[in-house]
Amino acid sequence: MSDLPLTPRPSGASGAAGASEGRPLTPPTPPALPTAVPVTVRRGLGDDSAQGNFWQQIGGRPTFEKLVRRFYEGVRTDDVLWPMYPEEDLEGAIQRLTGFLEQYWGGPTTYSEERGHPRLRMRHMPFRVTPEARDHWLQHMRVAVDELELAPLDDAMLWGYLDRAAQAMVNTFDR
Repeated sequence: MSDLPLTPRPSGASGAAGASEGRPLTPPTPPALPTAVPVTVRRGLGDDSAQGNFWQQIGGRPTFEKLVRRFYEGVRTDDVLWPMYPEEDLEGAIQRLTGFLEQYWGGPTTYSEERGHPRLRMRHMPFRVTPEARDHWLQHMRVAVDELELAPLDDAMLWGYLDRAAQAMVNTFDR
């Protein structure tokens, strides 16, 4: 506690320096703000990337079809994965994966119009998706993504999704 006596302020005075002498109050100078760091806005109107629709940005259907066809070239030589794919309907599998990825990344909604909600986990339940199968899937997909030669940010965005999706498809740890 202070031993100083408390005296009331004169009415209308704010207590700031200069106010009682009739000088205008000057607000204190705020501290300098840190230099702004650029921010990339990921989503804009219509849920498109602020830089444009990702599907369009990386080349649309031709890019996704190239990705999926290259992926399946690897799958065809893989002893773990190939038994899970219908050889007699390989073109159908290519079109379904291409359509799904196109729709996910902002392209046509043909996949859902033809097949309904993607329900990826449910659609993969009939197959034994082990961590080994996931790793093989990711190896072939990594080769396919690399061959697209995307810009680093686009590559990272696409790969991040593919990796998360592959992790989510694991449905058994039995060998």
